[in-house]
Amino acid sequence: MLAKSRLFATVATAAILVSAPTLAQTAPIVQPGAVGQPVKVLTADEATALASASYAPADAMFMQGMIVHHQQAVDMAALVGERTNKEEILAVAGRINSSQADEIKFMTDWLTEKGEPLKMDGMGHASHMGMMGMATPAQMEQLAASRGTNFDRLFLELMVRHHTGAIDMVDDLIGQPGTASDPVFLEFTDEVKNDQNAEIERMNAVLASLSDDPRATLTAGLTNAGEAISNLRKVASLPKPTGFFDPTNPAELRPIVAAKDDDEKSELGKVVAAVAVIADALKVGEPDKPKKPEFAKRGPLLDFANTDMAFSGDILVAGSYHGFNAYRLGDDGMPNLLSSVVCPGGQGDVSIIGDLLIMSVQDTRARKDCGLQGVPETISDERFRGLRIFDVSDWANPLQVGQVQTCRGSHTHSVVSQSDDALIVYNSGTSRIRDEKELAGCIGDVPGDDRTALFRIDVIEIPLADPSKSRIVDSPAVFADPATGRLAGLWQGGDHGDETQETNSTNHCHDITVFPSLKLAAGACSGNGIIFDISDPLAPKRIDEVTDKGFAYWHSATFNNDGTKVMFTDEWGGGVRPRCQATDPRNWGANAIYEIVDQKLEFRSLYKLPAPQGDKENCVAHNGSIIPVPGRDIFVQAWYQGGISVIDFTDATNPFEIAYFDRGPIDKDQLVTGGYWSAYWYKGRIYGTEITRGLDVFALEPSEFLSAEEIAAAESANQGDTFNPQTQFPVTWSAEIVSKVENSRKGG
Repeated sequence: MLAKSRLFATVATAAILVSAPTLAQTAPIVQPGAVGQPVKVLTADEATALASASYAPADAMFMQGMIVHHQQAVDMAALVGERTNKEEILAVAGRINSSQADEIKFMTDWLTEKGEPLKMDGMGHASHMGMMGMATPAQMEQLAASRGTNFDRLFLELMVRHHTGAIDMVDDLIGQPGTASDPVFLEFTDEVKNDQNAEIERMNAVLASLSDDPRATLTAGLTNAGEAISNLRKVASLPKPTGFFDPTNPAELRPIVAAKDDDEKSELGKVVAAVAVIADALKVGEPDKPKKPEFAKRGPLLDFANTDMAFSGDILVAGSYHGFNAYRLGDDGMPNLLSSVVCPGGQGDVSIIGDLLIMSVQDTRARKDCGLQGVPETISDERFRGLRIFDVSDWANPLQVGQVQTCRGSHTHSVVSQSDDALIVYNSGTSRIRDEKELAGCIGDVPGDDRTALFRIDVIEIPLADPSKSRIVDSPAVFADPATGRLAGLWQGGDHGDETQETNSTNHCHDITVFPSLKLAAGACSGNGIIFDISDPLAPKRIDEVTDKGFAYWHSATFNNDGTKVMFTDEWGGGVRPRCQATDPRNWGANAIYEIVDQKLEFRSLYKLPAPQGDKENCVAHNGSIIPVPGRDIFVQAWYQGGISVIDFTDATNPFEIAYFDRGPIDKDQLVTGGYWSAYWYKGRIYGTEITRGLDVFALEPSEFLSAEEIAAAESANQGDTFNPQTQFPVTWSAEIVSKVENSRKGG
């Protein structure tokens, strides 16, 4: 009986719910107006008008704008025939004429069907110029007046920018709620984006081929890639030591995803595949395109990337995400492996001070005991993130003698000062903040809580007599607004206006390079370049800060030999993206050179690698050092897969390249993170840690830019017995050496 009652109640309730919409609603439906406006009474249809619409107003605006955008591409393509005979450019124009004309017709028909105007009020060609990547009238005139290679280059540069603008338009639309809800409309936007991306890839390759720089078209390979070298001599190329690479996959390539057999496909997948076959069959006269392989999205568990270097006497240590390798340098600068130390955790940046080695560790998988198994738990006493300290008095038996746990790990560190009793080290943590349950005092991004681990650097003291007692003595908020005390006192993140870069917010420093003899430090601090007064190493004080409209991420800083200039680098793309392609902006991912005038940073110029790189080569400005030539400012720098570049910035307003080395991409199909992490001058040689392959050694060769006497002076310079990358000391020369250099410059 009870069951029957429940069944009756359920059926009755359902009947009421079904019949409810059919009952007349007596309560009014109203819509308030703006302030001071009367209330409007709505019908049921009016109340749900937008919900029943098949498209959003933004969809129509997108179509109207994209018609104008596409039309300019057609106009640009129409200029090609009479101005170039290069087949690749003619092919680009042909594809644009066919595809964009078809898409313009689709958009026109769509707007007409919806009863929407083809143009928005006040919208025309002129109103779009300079927006969404469209060429300005002046640029269109310049293009029309160009011929031959000049036309080819300008056409491709403008067209890539134009295509990128179309992709941005699609992304902006999809980012708005309720847009592109119609499957046909969404498919169209996907097609626009995919077509534009594919065309950009092709145009970048064509534009690179127009360069007469031999670095532009080098062949791919892990060990047998094409090479280009100028005014340098390769002395040696050492592979990674055993235990520091996967012998079954030394390039750390992602595996190819196998295509599913028909039996494995879903019913929908089989239908899609059948439609694709029919579509391919209908493409009469079109050449078959080889299908690109599809690769797994994630890489292996262990990371064997080579990272930064440090030198002491005849010892070179190359850091790694897997630990570090120690080499002894021969009389000719040739490295000979002493020991390989397995202690995973990344970052692996190292410094050497006497018998101590300091290593930065940031990854959440790193363990206190250097174990390989990682730390799967979210919170664990076994996790280590911070500074490891090793006793390396016996390189064959390095002992971990100290650890300093930090809230954000250690991405890099700087040895600031050394007394008889202790070292003072600045730590830069850039990673996520730990849970306070794992490390007390680690407060995340909690609004209004000034205890947060953001907006700080760590000042660490390492007692020389007992490194196990190393500790954080302070974590000063070096970005605070001096007037208000607000911690987030510098760049807040975002772009700087139209046609500018998205710059990261300033809540940490990536690198801090100290110049102890000048009591000065330069911080590359995410969203700002900063100089600090380090007269009191325990209490750094901000002197001046700058930002740049073209910088994405302030990454590293290097002083010239007398500390009157600072070169900051921009790691646009994080070091893993191809940011040196022919159409990439010349002021993005570059070096910014400043002079220090009355304790203020005064901008002078930018420098970016002049040779275009391919889309399978991660490339952007990275770590380097001064080459000590009397009276000149020479800098050697790593550009990841862009190779090594040596530049002269003696005239801070006019930096230029004087030597280089480059290889082709590691793989022709995959973008693999590789190339040079760091390139440093030490006792007459340039050493480069290649992320994927190992360690390379170079020597300078005399050229029109650098004389034999200047090279000899650099080789005999007194730069001390230790080189740690974020600690600079002034280099000196004997009077005799300086005299020889000066005489050579006078023709003596």
